[in-house]
Amino acid sequence: MKISVLTATFNRASFLDKLYNSLLKNSNYGISIEWLIMDDGSVDDTKEVVNRFKENNEKKEIKNFEIKYFYQENQGKMVAINNLVEKSSGDLIIDCDSDDHFTHDAFKIIKEEYENYMKIKEKVEYKNFYGFCYLKYDQNGNNMGNNFKNRETTMFDLYFKEGEIGEKSIVFFSDVRKKYKHELEHGEKFITEARMYHKIDEKYKMICINKPIMICEYQESGYTKNINKQFVENRYGYYEYFKEILEKNMKGVLFNKRLYVIKHYILFGVLTKKKVNIRNIKNLENKLLYILLYVPGIIKTRVEFKKN
Repeated sequence: MKISVLTATFNRASFLDKLYNSLLKNSNYGISIEWLIMDDGSVDDTKEVVNRFKENNEKKEIKNFEIKYFYQENQGKMVAINNLVEKSSGDLIIDCDSDDHFTHDAFKIIKEEYENYMKIKEKVEYKNFYGFCYLKYDQNGNNMGNNFKNRETTMFDLYFKEGEIGEKSIVFFSDVRKKYKHELEHGEKFITEARMYHKIDEKYKMICINKPIMICEYQESGYTKNINKQFVENRYGYYEYFKEILEKNMKGVLFNKRLYVIKHYILFGVLTKKKVNIRNIKNLENKLLYILLYVPGIIKTRVEFKKN
């Protein structure tokens, strides 16, 4: 089996060592690894650092760990990942940010689950799966979310019906992953990965495993740390994301999640100056909540963004 690890990086040369070393440790489990790196217009020494990794692999004669470096003018993480997916050749695909790295036994865990799945995948009940979902820990060894409640689910159900709040690591079957792309609006450079996940959810499910395979270290310059800035700069994509959620059948969605979606739908409606057609919102409960929150939401949005 072969795993394609996709990393989009921008001026993060100093963070790549930890990820490289974690891949090096995981190259001992009888798996072929290709690490595809898209340099998204960096002006630091990213290329030189990657070349050093390549030279080290050659010096140690590591045959099952290939590193591929690509460069593009700055277009953002999502375009970088879209391009890397097309270039990948593994049986499995996993995204890994430049400031994240894998646990020492991550690929052993993935290999065992993949081999088990291959034995049963021809059964009817296992034909429509797109991959495995694992836990993600922070640098202090803390679970970044909750343990899974169900063995089989979708990303939408996981977060909107089962009450998940933290990050997870998804290992995709490449034949499914290659059918989808991150959709961007109005030339924006970022959109939440969840928008693509929800499209995949319409046809496939994932298998959940309560084991960590990735360690996350948030940086001050990261997307999550600068969420308000991301909201403003990528308002059209987020508007479409929340609009698509409200056009779904939201039976079983938790009340606090409904509030979250509607409040953000109003927020991005204001930021994009988009006119909302309430008839496109499914479920009477959601329509009533939208009507109740509309005026307060507009006022709060204008006050908050004027203040900030």
